[in-house]
Amino acid sequence: MWVALGDPGGRTAWTVASPDGREFAVFVPDDGAVRVTDAGCPHRGGPMVEGRIRDGEVRCPWHWYRFDLDTGACHTTDQHRLGVYPVVERDGARFADVGEPPPALSWSERLRSHARGE
Repeated sequence: MWVALGDPGGRTAWTVASPDGREFAVFVPDDGAVRVTDAGCPHRGGPMVEGRIRDGEVRCPWHWYRFDLDTGACHTTDQHRLGVYPVVERDGARFADVGEPPPALSWSERLRSHARGE
């Protein structure tokens, strides 16, 4: 599924939503290349768009977990990984390939996932 990223208008970070309602954070670090990640931190759901961008990584504003903007790898712990998505330019507009939404979980799957801290 492709999501239009819009015009940065001088911003270095903003959020976009896919047609199915998922949200993503869009970043323009100092190198000028647009990066797209999940909107919520995989640690506790902090708003990544409010994070500090520095040296190719974004830092979650809630607990300071650091994630590589190119790979999604967490530099704070190996337990978490931030979803990152490829960006392409078509006819002067930028789009991110965010893939298909995950399948819906049953209540028992949700409870087990919650119990595991996911």
